[in-house]
Amino acid sequence: MKNLFANTYEGRTVFVTGHTGFKGSWLTAWLQQLGAHVVGYSLPEAPTHPSNFAVCQLEQQIADLRGDIRDYETLQQAMTTHAPSVVFHLAAQPIVLRGVAEPKLTFDTNAGGTVNLLEAVRQTPSVQAVVVVTTDKVYTNQEWLWGYRETDLLGGHAPYGASKAMAELATAAYRNTYFPADRYTEHGVAIATARAGNVIGGGDFGQYRLVPDCMKALMAGDPIGVRNPLSIRPWQHVLEPLSGYLWLAAKLLNDGPAYAEAWNFGPREQQGISAQALAEKLIALWGSGSWMHTDPGFAKVETGILRLSWEKAATRLGWQPVYTWEEALAEIVSWFKAYQQQSDMRAILQQHILAHVQRAQEQGLAWATT
Repeated sequence: MKNLFANTYEGRTVFVTGHTGFKGSWLTAWLQQLGAHVVGYSLPEAPTHPSNFAVCQLEQQIADLRGDIRDYETLQQAMTTHAPSVVFHLAAQPIVLRGVAEPKLTFDTNAGGTVNLLEAVRQTPSVQAVVVVTTDKVYTNQEWLWGYRETDLLGGHAPYGASKAMAELATAAYRNTYFPADRYTEHGVAIATARAGNVIGGGDFGQYRLVPDCMKALMAGDPIGVRNPLSIRPWQHVLEPLSGYLWLAAKLLNDGPAYAEAWNFGPREQQGISAQALAEKLIALWGSGSWMHTDPGFAKVETGILRLSWEKAATRLGWQPVYTWEEALAEIVSWFKAYQQQSDMRAILQQHILAHVQRAQEQGLAWATT
């Protein structure tokens, strides 16, 4: 691990909002392996029960801070106190269907919370690089057969996507107004946004998400309920976009505003995979189980076809995903079987990260070999 990301993170203070969430917990574990001093900022209550953060005991050896991203004063004080040089902003209301049920909470958290984060960055002189994590759902839904590119129109026809598009616009406004490239020598801050596809992985116990629904059902011996079997999504293992976020932040630190823009991170299968195919593959890998089509309810608002182009990241960052979708699902089944067997899940998490890095090194990827 010593050469990973050119030793960018060893000994560096890194501030992670949403560190107890699914993606945030994996990022926290990876940063720990890289030798970073992680300062996490999340809500007091666990995001799910159980949660990957708690199961893997990731509170050890980090500054585990609790607060609401909507509380600017507390957030700003935390950043000032710990003086990070890198910030990863993952705190969010991440569930599409919850956004339909609770729109104000979703906009306040995703749009307003991002403004709070950016303002805190503006008041914290130590910060040099910021990665604001949004989603592939920031794009205006066209039901296109090809993948959305970073230059495509932002929109969002449901509260979740719209709130994340607003976060993108807020980030661009702060970047252009307070951290412009032509004044980089004065402010020294580079800010980028990252838009990932449907992220899946071990340790995800979220509601209204297909893979957690599948794994909960398989562990309980129940049929899997699939709301929209024909929906196409860019499914990708959680470590894929995280490698992109970490590599992007390293680029921001080393090259500043040259990379301070929006980036897509998606899976190998740019045509996407259907929900039905994913459920059936998980059943096969688990060794038993079944699925059934359930009433979509609020899920009628979900996009039918969603594909993402990561050509820009491949061309300019030298980034690309490591796993096929089948390999990603095999990793997930492996994690949940270990969890069911009450294994040391912190060790399991570390093993999964190391295996991913090794595969990337074998493939000669820039972020793993530089």
